[in-house]
Amino acid sequence: MRQKENIINSLTVCYFIIAFFEVIAEYFINRPMICILKPIIPLFLIVIYCIESNKKNKLFIVALLLSLITNILFIPNTQMYLFYGLLVFTVHRIIVIYLIFSLQKVNDFIPLIIATAPFLLIFFYLFLETVEIPPDSIYLIIFQNLLISMFAGIALSSYFMNDNKQNSVLLISALLFVMLQFVVFVEKYFLVDEFEEMLRPLAMTFNALAFFTFYKYVIVAEKSHHN
Repeated sequence: MRQKENIINSLTVCYFIIAFFEVIAEYFINRPMICILKPIIPLFLIVIYCIESNKKNKLFIVALLLSLITNILFIPNTQMYLFYGLLVFTVHRIIVIYLIFSLQKVNDFIPLIIATAPFLLIFFYLFLETVEIPPDSIYLIIFQNLLISMFAGIALSSYFMNDNKQNSVLLISALLFVMLQFVVFVEKYFLVDEFEEMLRPLAMTFNALAFFTFYKYVIVAEKSHHN
């Protein structure tokens, strides 16, 4: 048991070291380093999860693999690859929300709707103020806005209805994902080719932290269900 904890702790340190160097690579726009490090981050998380989890939820592993594909598709920074990246990430987000519903007890949908509304307003206001969105991506982005708002709404309503460790970790993860989507949207569509040296490292930071926190949520939820 102690050996297992040591392995997990060592791999976790490696995960954040890799994430740190990936953020640096994004800042200096070092394409070779980005191509190597960006796909490794979700792979490392899969390994850590498989070692720590006793259940090994296949949906979570699939979600991380889809994140890996999305990371690869976002590297070229062209409209075509961005569209396919959005498509894959939409499937990823659907799986994540389904996974949350399988791990969370949501008995009352009124708090969920109330908690979702502010996030919908923020993302759709940003969407309406943006003129650089390609026509083939409009419906995907609308759907993405609905999904991230629902994700955040589930986390926020669950936290206020029952403030326990599981819901606290989920809320932190959801807020990190909200900030990630906000930064990526601003970088890709709102401030195109502006402040790239700041926004891409910031997006990668939120990405690494959000997925790690979500992995922690899945572990806590699995242990809670087991108990």
